[in-house]
Amino acid sequence: MFKHKHTRKSNNRTWEPDRLPRHIAIIMDGNGRWASSRGMPRAAGHAAGAETFRRIAAYCKDIGIEYLTVYAFSTENWKRPVDEVGAIMNLLEKYLREALEKMERDRVKMRFFGDISALPPRLKELITQTEEVSQKFEGVQVNLCVNYGGRDEILRAAGNIARDATAGKLNADNLTEEIFLRYLYSSGVPDPDLIIRPSGEMRLSNFLLWQSAYAELYFTDVLWPDFGERELDRAITAYQSRARRYGGLQ
Repeated sequence: MFKHKHTRKSNNRTWEPDRLPRHIAIIMDGNGRWASSRGMPRAAGHAAGAETFRRIAAYCKDIGIEYLTVYAFSTENWKRPVDEVGAIMNLLEKYLREALEKMERDRVKMRFFGDISALPPRLKELITQTEEVSQKFEGVQVNLCVNYGGRDEILRAAGNIARDATAGKLNADNLTEEIFLRYLYSSGVPDPDLIIRPSGEMRLSNFLLWQSAYAELYFTDVLWPDFGERELDRAITAYQSRARRYGGLQ
């Protein structure tokens, strides 16, 4: 686990290209505080955070990260003020429309983790369209967690397993981790190697609870809208300083 204080940006990368994490996951936190500290509405912070996401996603593609998963909207975020929830939904819709327009150029595969049934109809249609169009692309895959919660994901998987077992499609006595993984939103995606949380908070907040079992955790005080390429470089450098033993000996 890492805790990092914000320091001056450096143009020098200190990580080794042949030891990059295959999968990076990010809890995009601090948008509201970023806006409030500047006397701006919280919606302005989410707009700034969306721009940071675009920049970081492009950087991950450039340096060779295979998978990027971001926490865009949690199952608990519905508790926020209606106008803030609406602003987040509008930003998601705007981003997906722009992504569809540039998809042939960017060639980024996109998947969505979460229960999209509760989302506005226009957003659900865009999500379905984006996933369908991007299936043909290879290279970096961006996973957006929308109306996602780690506990909810596990409960849904358990419920579907129980139904399949009752229907005779699955023998519960033969259940393994590999079979369980097929029932998760992240089926087919390797677990994250590195989970990053900006904004000074030091918890997972219901993010990828099953998948994070052996992830390296990196925390920084930098608020998400201020999280740039050099901050990601620092996180990768910290990740490469760790010995990943998965419960064994090095």
